[in-house]
Amino acid sequence: MSTTSPQVKPIGLQSLMKSKDLLMAVVVVLFVALMLLPIPTGMLDILIVANLALSIGILLLTMYINKPMDFSVFPTFLLLVTLLRLGINISASRLILLEADAGQVVETFGNILVGGNYVVGVVIFIILMIIQFTVINNGAGRVAEVSARFTLDAMPGKQMSIDADLNAGLIDEAGAQKRRRQIEQEADFYGSLDGAIKFVRGDSTAALIIMVVNIIGGFVIGMLQHNMDFSTALQRYTLMTVGSGLAIQIPAILVSSAAGLIVTRSRNEASLGNELFGQLSNFNALAAAAIIIGLLAFVPGLPMLPFLMIAGGLGAAAFYVNKLKKTESAMEVIEQAPATAVEPESPADMLPMVVVDPLELEIGYGLIQLIDESAQDNLLHRVTAIRRQLMAEMGLILPIVRIRDNLRLQPNSYRIKIRGQEVAQGEIFPDRQMAIPGSDSEDNLPGLKTTEPAFGLPALWITDAESGRAELMGYTVVAPLSVLSTHLTEVVRGHAPELLSRQMVREMLDQLKVKSPASIEGVVPELIGLGDVQAVLRNLLRERVPIRDLSGILEVLANNAAYTRDANILSEAVRQTLANTISGTYRDDNNTLHVFTLSPQIESSLKAALSNSENGIGFNIDATLAQTLLTQTGAQMEKLAQLGFYPILLCPRELRLAFRRLVEQSLPNLVVLAYSEVSAGTRVRAHGMVDLPIGE
Repeated sequence: MSTTSPQVKPIGLQSLMKSKDLLMAVVVVLFVALMLLPIPTGMLDILIVANLALSIGILLLTMYINKPMDFSVFPTFLLLVTLLRLGINISASRLILLEADAGQVVETFGNILVGGNYVVGVVIFIILMIIQFTVINNGAGRVAEVSARFTLDAMPGKQMSIDADLNAGLIDEAGAQKRRRQIEQEADFYGSLDGAIKFVRGDSTAALIIMVVNIIGGFVIGMLQHNMDFSTALQRYTLMTVGSGLAIQIPAILVSSAAGLIVTRSRNEASLGNELFGQLSNFNALAAAAIIIGLLAFVPGLPMLPFLMIAGGLGAAAFYVNKLKKTESAMEVIEQAPATAVEPESPADMLPMVVVDPLELEIGYGLIQLIDESAQDNLLHRVTAIRRQLMAEMGLILPIVRIRDNLRLQPNSYRIKIRGQEVAQGEIFPDRQMAIPGSDSEDNLPGLKTTEPAFGLPALWITDAESGRAELMGYTVVAPLSVLSTHLTEVVRGHAPELLSRQMVREMLDQLKVKSPASIEGVVPELIGLGDVQAVLRNLLRERVPIRDLSGILEVLANNAAYTRDANILSEAVRQTLANTISGTYRDDNNTLHVFTLSPQIESSLKAALSNSENGIGFNIDATLAQTLLTQTGAQMEKLAQLGFYPILLCPRELRLAFRRLVEQSLPNLVVLAYSEVSAGTRVRAHGMVDLPIGE
């Protein structure tokens, strides 16, 4: 019987070069080489800056991670950083003693941070060492020691919990082993962290000894080999030694501070390279570290090249990580798409489609940023503000606005639907501002010509840089989010009757019954039905009459329901009691209504032509006269608009409803008021009169 050994697939050179473990091995060898081989001063500058950037990144990473176990390799990583710092310290000491020059970074730290005074430098260095020993290292070590004790004490209870879940069938054997392994790793971590902190403490002790040795050795070398006098040798070598110590030990303090902020596990099944590079791939930490290091390049006296090189490397890493995360997210969406896009098949699956959303807002993918919940001002906040505004103005409770993205729309387009039917659409540019010209605005402003969607005004889309200039030229500059919210508000105002559902009226009555029971009892449904109340409220909203005073409206309905159930007649009766509210909506600051009226001839003709058919009250007139009335009314509306007033027609009460029905299709913005709807104390100023042309 012969046995064959399994074939071992050789590792290719390309795969070996891509191995993160190989890269880690090379990095460790380089750290050791720093202790043995001399390096030029320029390389030392780069290493010192890299050490500072690495320390800042570690500190930031401990703040960005969600839980301690997300950085489980921290104790081992702390040892690697300490090894790098020792190598830099030895290399700097070699350059100080051999060449009396340790690079520009060390010289700048020695001159700027301590003002060129070596006595002050020695004092500051000793103070930093005391802080490192007594505050940071002792505190972090104590936290690790106490945490390990509590973790060990809690292990029996956690083990019993795992056994109970296993016996109950809540987890399988593999899940139980995984949870036990996590508990063991958590317990091991604190002891490892305490040991890793001792490495940092030993590094601080070594730095203090190295400083003393460098000062004494440099003093001797300077006087005996370089023929320096006592003062010059002491000044030069002490400043370089202190500068080197500060440049190396400040990052050590940052790393020690990070140790006090994080709690991680001590070992993991994955290799150190995969864990290290996987957990350090945090876009926020890399980007913030790149910005900080880049700004340090502009500090006077510091060499710009090393800082810009390290900042550029960190920025490139942040860009790569961000791009990789977006690619992974897109792949997840693609993988999940088939599972979520399930078409309804059975009647039971199709039943939810019967319910149509009362108000929908569909947006292109270019406008998705407007609903970012992390933004201080977004579309969701604007919808809430619109809901409060409509409740205060009209008494209408805006239903839930269903906001959806629609890939069929243009990227910057949107459309508004009422009960599934499109009623309005528009296009906005999130990276621009809308400039609406005034009456005296200059017309040489560059931009994309457009139309303001809510009121149909000519406008321009301009860049943010042009917004200040546009305001000086007399333009009104509006943010794209405000353009969309204003359009949505006007659409809701114009379609308020359609949004007032029977269910909403029922909820409004139920709320009123809690606060004012007498307003409901004996009225609904005894005297008037829920549908009749809805019809009356819709009539009022159709002409933008507020319905906030629901109790007062019900009292009028109760008084008139015994005589008629016609919603139009009941609505007219309600309007008479709301005269103060209606007048207050349209009068100016001087308590004046600016209106136009009907000529006596037309009033007489229309009164004679009044008729009451199955469709309600109207005029029995020929098409020619109707067209003439519309033309003359439109002219008077334009005249009032040019004066800056809202177009209001004042007419007798018996003609108001019929005239409103005559013009509502052609002139929907005309407000038709009866003389009896003008409140006491309100002044009326007539600016014109609708009359028949001479000869008719």
